Amino acid sequence: MREDWVVDAPIVGREYQPPCPDQVIENVLENVLHFLTARRDRNAVSLVCKSWYRAEAYTRSELFIGNCYAVSPRRATERFRRVYSVVIKGKPRFADFSLMPVNWGAHFTPWLSALAAAYPWLEKVYLKRMSITDDDLARLSLAFPSFKELTLVCCDGFGTSGLAILASKCRQLRVLDLIEDELNDDDDDDGADWISCFPADGTCLESLSFDCIEQQINFPALESLVARSPNLKKLRLNQFVSLEQLHRLIVRASQLTHLGTGSFSPSQNLAPPPGPGGNEPDYGPAFAACKSLVCLSGFREVVPLYLPVIYPVCENLTSLNFSYANLNAQELHSVISLCHKLRTLWVLDTVRDEGLKAVGATCKDLLELRVFPIDAREDSEGFVSEVGLLAIAQGCRKLRSILYFCQRMTNAAVIAMSKNCPDLVVFRLCIMGRHRPDHVTNEPMDKGFGAIVINCKKLTRLGISGLLTDEAFAYIGKYGKLVRTLSVAFAGDSDMALKYVLQGCSNLQKLEVRDSPFGDSALFAGLQHYYNMRFFWISSCKITLQNCRQIARTLPNMVLEVFTNMPVAVQDEDEFVDALYMYRSLEGPRNDNPSYVRIL
Repeated sequence: MREDWVVDAPIVGREYQPPCPDQVIENVLENVLHFLTARRDRNAVSLVCKSWYRAEAYTRSELFIGNCYAVSPRRATERFRRVYSVVIKGKPRFADFSLMPVNWGAHFTPWLSALAAAYPWLEKVYLKRMSITDDDLARLSLAFPSFKELTLVCCDGFGTSGLAILASKCRQLRVLDLIEDELNDDDDDDGADWISCFPADGTCLESLSFDCIEQQINFPALESLVARSPNLKKLRLNQFVSLEQLHRLIVRASQLTHLGTGSFSPSQNLAPPPGPGGNEPDYGPAFAACKSLVCLSGFREVVPLYLPVIYPVCENLTSLNFSYANLNAQELHSVISLCHKLRTLWVLDTVRDEGLKAVGATCKDLLELRVFPIDAREDSEGFVSEVGLLAIAQGCRKLRSILYFCQRMTNAAVIAMSKNCPDLVVFRLCIMGRHRPDHVTNEPMDKGFGAIVINCKKLTRLGISGLLTDEAFAYIGKYGKLVRTLSVAFAGDSDMALKYVLQGCSNLQKLEVRDSPFGDSALFAGLQHYYNMRFFWISSCKITLQNCRQIARTLPNMVLEVFTNMPVAVQDEDEFVDALYMYRSLEGPRNDNPSYVRIL
C-alpha cells in the first residue's frame, strides 16, 4: 500500500473525511496487481487507463527490457520505482552466428548507472547478449548491498577478475550462472582465482554454472566451496573438471537437483575400468546417492565406457543435455531406455535416426527436443532425416517444442508431426543445405510447413528452411495468427512471400530473414506493422540503401541500422545493404554505435 494513500485517523473536533472513491479503487487495485505476474497481463493492465497505468508501474517488481535500445535507462527507472529484478536483452540472435560486427554495442554500463541510482535494493540481474565489463561487475557488487542473483547468457566483455570481485563482495549471492559467455581473459593468462574469493565462513549459493569458462579452475577451492554451500542445488562444471573430481564433488553435495558433469572423462593418469578393484573410485554409488537429481548436462569430453555410472539417476531425470556428447545410437539407447520421465532432451545428430527411434519408444512425456549437427556446414553429410522426425512424431505426442537440424526431409514426416503433436508451440526445422526439396518427391516443402501452421494452433515460434515457394508463406500468413517469432533462411520465390507474412501474422514480434530473394517492395509491405514488432532483421537479400533511407523517413520512431559483418562502414555509393536491423525505440537512434554501424 502506498504511504501517501494511507488514510489518517480521525482527529477530535474535526468531521471525518472519507477517502475519495478513486483512491479506494487504486488502493484495492494495487493489492490485486501483486498477484499478477505474467508480463503480458501486466502490460495489458497498464493500457486500461491512467490510474491503472500508475498502479501497475508502482507494483511491478520485475523489469523486462527485450531490447536495450528500445527505451532509455532513465525512462524505465522513472516509470518503475519498486523493481527488485531486472532482465535486459541486447544483440539480436544472429549475433550468435557471427553475422554482426564485433563491438556492435549493447553495453550494460549505462543501464548499471541508472539501476544503481534508482534501485539500491536490487537483488537480481539477468543479461542476454550484452557486453559487461569487469568494472561493471565491480560496481554492481558495491552498488547493491542485497544483491543475490546474476545470470549472464551469451554475454562478453568480462573476465575472471570481475568474477573475483563479485564473489568476494556479494556475500548474499545465491545464483551465479554463466551460460555460453565469451570471457576476455588472455589465452596465455590463467586468469584470476575467482573460485577462492567466495566467503570462507559459508555461502548462500544455490546455483553455480561456469561451464563456458575455458580455463583451469582451482579445484581444491571449488571442493571447499561446494562443501560449505549446503543450499547448493545446481552446479554446472567446465571441461577441465575430470570424472574423479566430479565424484569428489557429488559426494559432498548429494542434494543437487541439476548437475553439469564437466568433461565426464577420467584424468589421464588413471585408467579404466571403473569400480572396485580398479584405480578409480566407484562412481555408481555416488550418483545413486543423488536422490534429488532431475537434470544432467555437460559431458564435454565424454568417454562412453563410463555412461553406466549415471544409470542409477536416469529413472528420475526430467532433463538430459547430450548436446556436447558425441554418442552413437547404441550408446544413447543404453541411457535413454531408462529415462521414462524425461521432459527435455538435447542431443547431437550422431545418435542417428536409430537413436531417435529409441527416444520415441521410451520418452512418452517428452515436451522439448533439440537435435544439433556435429558438422554445421551446408554440404555436410547429416546423420538424421525424416525417419528420425517421424519416430518422434509417432512416439512423443505431448511434444511442445522441437529444433531439428538435418540435410534431408519429407513433407509426409512434417505433416505427420503436425497431426500427432498438435500442442506444438515451437517448431524449428533447419534443412542445412540450401533449397533442399522433399527428397522423396522432389517437391517444395510447402505442404509440410503449411500443415504445421494449420494443425498446430498454439504455435508461437516457427523456423523454416528448405525449398519453399510463396505458397508456404501464404499458409503462414493465413493460419499463423499466433506466431510471434519467425525465422526464414534460403526460402521464397518473390516479395509476395514476405508480404503474406507481414500482412497476415498479426501477432508477429520478431522477424529474422537471411539469404532469401526479398527486395524493397517486401520491405515496404510492412510499413503498417513495424511499430507493433520488436525487431526485423534481414541480411543477404536484395534491399537497397536508397529505400532503407525512405523507410527511415517514413517511420521516424523506428531505428534502422545497416552494416556488414566486418568492421567496414556502409558507403553512400553502395547499392545493396548487406544487413538491416530495424527496431522500434522510444528514444530514437542510439549514440554509442561504432563508425562502421550506420544509422539511417
